Amino acid sequence: MNLLVTLRVALRALSRHKMRSVLTMLGIIIGVGSVITMVGVGQGAKAQVQDRMAVLGTNTLQINAGSGGMGGIRGGLGSIRTLVTADAEAILRQVPGVVRVTPGASGSVQIIYGNQNWQAPMQGVNAKYFLMRGWDFALGSSFTDQDVELGNTVVVIGSEVAQNLFGEENPIGKTVRIKNLPFRVVGVPVPRGQSGMGANQDDRIFMPYTTAQRKVLGTTWLSFIQAQAVSREATYLVQKQIEDVLRERHRIRPGAPDDFIVRNNVEVAQLADESSQVMTLMLAAVASVSLLVGGIGIMNIMLVSVTERTREIGIRMAIGATERDVQAQFLTEAMVLSLFGGLLGIILGLMASKVLAAVLEWPSRISLASIVVSVIFSAAIGIFFGLYPARKAARLDPIEALRYE
Repeated sequence: MNLLVTLRVALRALSRHKMRSVLTMLGIIIGVGSVITMVGVGQGAKAQVQDRMAVLGTNTLQINAGSGGMGGIRGGLGSIRTLVTADAEAILRQVPGVVRVTPGASGSVQIIYGNQNWQAPMQGVNAKYFLMRGWDFALGSSFTDQDVELGNTVVVIGSEVAQNLFGEENPIGKTVRIKNLPFRVVGVPVPRGQSGMGANQDDRIFMPYTTAQRKVLGTTWLSFIQAQAVSREATYLVQKQIEDVLRERHRIRPGAPDDFIVRNNVEVAQLADESSQVMTLMLAAVASVSLLVGGIGIMNIMLVSVTERTREIGIRMAIGATERDVQAQFLTEAMVLSLFGGLLGIILGLMASKVLAAVLEWPSRISLASIVVSVIFSAAIGIFFGLYPARKAARLDPIEALRYE
């Protein structure tokens, strides 16, 4: 019996019990739909985490002042004020894998425009900061190296700060007040939302770090230093070299703890990727239980079908059908059920993903690979759970089958 005839007979047999066939496929439909939806949600969450981690910068390392204590009282991160501008310059000069560096001075300030005011975190950085983070501008541009060198009172404001102070008015060129000093607004970066650490990147104020130190904070030390490595792979070697340079500059004895902390943002991004991958696998594993239940349903119905059609099997074998023909017949019926269920499950999964994305505002990304795997898995379920009933049917004794009532 050729494949086309086998398929035609299988469809005719399944069509005799339409409702039973639909109910049998339901487990596969729900299983495949669940897997596609859950994998889509997991991939969407992973992409969202990657987007948020990207705001930390490409191939960047964050150097913060460490913690210390005096008289038994220990301070937190940043309580040791040992980072200075010369450290940033030494890192750029002495570490070959570093291509850009920005010193950083941070605090919180009140910014005033007309009768509006807003309090936001402030970061003093250099002109390379936005380039290091791959951050484009919606309006205006960054301040310049000359602004940093001269300590000019210019400021870049986040989109949320701009909205609260200026509304629909264009802020570029306008004068705002910080610490009773006039600052000229030169740029508004493209909105980025929350970072991977949960901080609102759009509710920030940026100015030259020299201006922040001399005119706003009144300090000579740095809150942080950011360094950009030549590549993602180079960050690990660069991290070690930065630690060596700073230990030498700060005259830290061998075996003594560092008075600074170097964080590799690549490690943070990799950890976030791994966490998202684990979540995706867990969601897919939970949804796969439905596929297992659907496969058991197919086996159950096929066993019932073998019992109901025992006499039919005996007649077919009596007129020349081989065990292989009978086995192929029932195996084809099981595969038809699973494949049709899989195709309908794919449609259900795509629709459910769209609904989740629209109603719950939950990111969802459906990959072609997940659809292909679902189809292959559906076929495999048909073969696996249809094999036993098919073998049972093929091994029936023709004489006993003909006698069956």
